[in-house]
Amino acid sequence: MGPHHVKFCLLAIDQARQSSFFTMPSKKNQTPVVPTPAAEEPAGPPPPDPVPPVEVLYCGDLIAPTVCSFPVEYCEFGSSLTRCKEWLHGSHSNLFDKYYSEDALASKVGTLSLEAQAKLEKDTAKKEAKAEAKADAALKKKLASQVTIKRIERNKRKHVTSIAGLEAFGIDLKKAAKQFASKFATGASVTKNVHGQDEIVVQGDVSDEIVDMIEEGAGVLKGIPGDNVEVVEEKKKKGAD
Repeated sequence: MGPHHVKFCLLAIDQARQSSFFTMPSKKNQTPVVPTPAAEEPAGPPPPDPVPPVEVLYCGDLIAPTVCSFPVEYCEFGSSLTRCKEWLHGSHSNLFDKYYSEDALASKVGTLSLEAQAKLEKDTAKKEAKAEAKADAALKKKLASQVTIKRIERNKRKHVTSIAGLEAFGIDLKKAAKQFASKFATGASVTKNVHGQDEIVVQGDVSDEIVDMIEEGAGVLKGIPGDNVEVVEEKKKKGAD
């Protein structure tokens, strides 16, 4: 390639650089890009007002726990309707009138035949009598039950204290054992004695203190008559390991 050709090529390149084909747009001449705002969604209906919780009145209302403990409008399905009505009449007379006034009862059984009404009354009375008999039997069994606190001698003049019969009075043995362990800062556990009955064994001679706790109704130890508590002592047999 001769010098003339080289000169021609350089001239062509220089002209091409000056042309608009290779000219980059200047930032000054650029049109700024404005972001398009998002379309606003139409406003919906306002949120509903919060619904307050439903208040439920239970039969007994933590004051008389021997009543059925159902919601008062369902007492008729329990087995102690008579006692439920007595409690409701004395504690919430307005609700008693709502559910058991003459008008309320008339509207409730108005669609029943005379035969159906008689059967309903008979079944209710039978159910209540059965429940009362069951409660009386449980009470008699409870009053005849005995709590035995035994002071047991171990090796080297060490003692443990066992308590049997608490479950007959509705005492949770695990909770009672935990209470004894906390009270006396010692070990206490639920085990089975030689008769296969559950009992609580507490490390140490604390029989007198446990009697005091039962008489005071401390913690979970409530509802145990003092006359139903006996304390016995079991000494280590001579020659035993």
